[in-house]
Amino acid sequence: MNHLTFILGYISMGPAWLLMIAIALISLIVQWRFKSKFNEYSQIALMSGLSGQEVAERMLRDNGIYDVEVISVEGQLTDHYNPETKTVNLSPDVYNSRSVAAAAVAAHECGHAVQHAAGYSWLGLRTAMVPITNAASTLIQVTLFIGVMLLIFANSPIVLAIGVAGLAIVTIFAFITLPVEFDASRRALAWLNNNYTVMQTRDEHQQAKDALWWAAMTYVVAALGSLATLLYYASMLNNRRN
Repeated sequence: MNHLTFILGYISMGPAWLLMIAIALISLIVQWRFKSKFNEYSQIALMSGLSGQEVAERMLRDNGIYDVEVISVEGQLTDHYNPETKTVNLSPDVYNSRSVAAAAVAAHECGHAVQHAAGYSWLGLRTAMVPITNAASTLIQVTLFIGVMLLIFANSPIVLAIGVAGLAIVTIFAFITLPVEFDASRRALAWLNNNYTVMQTRDEHQQAKDALWWAAMTYVVAALGSLATLLYYASMLNNRRN
């Protein structure tokens, strides 16, 4: 098989290209929608007047967690829970804000702390995969491009196969993240619904639920995007064999 035929074979993989483009467009829409919702609900003050920091600390106490610290970290939408340092890290827009959005995000991140304290298996698996996933992410940045070039011009699939293996790890990690994120939101909303002192109206609860739903959708499209990329490069290897 000559190089031109090989290249034309890759270009002809229409379904894979269309799937990647479709998911990329959906991802942009979801990201825009999430940021739009976050900005909208950031303008709505909680009737209780609690800040994101205070909401987080109250949820941790209510769940009997006293060894987790709530701290502020730089950046926008950089909120996360670190199980190694046992810290709920909130961006300034969440830590200091007294809005519905801040309360929802703070409670969600504390949902991860509750998972950790309860020994939630999916969080344990995700945490264990972080080092290997980080290594795989670094690996595929180099191997995919070089692997495609070697496959086309030297008919050597080894490097691309390594890249595909790295992509598979990243994709598995992305899908393992989904139950972790959905469960954290479930725990957050359950706590918020049971605490009149935090959210005092039905509208506040619905707004928090809406914000967390769109946040969860960003993880869904990220996982689907990773899967589409994996299928695309895997189809290259399969096309070479055929």
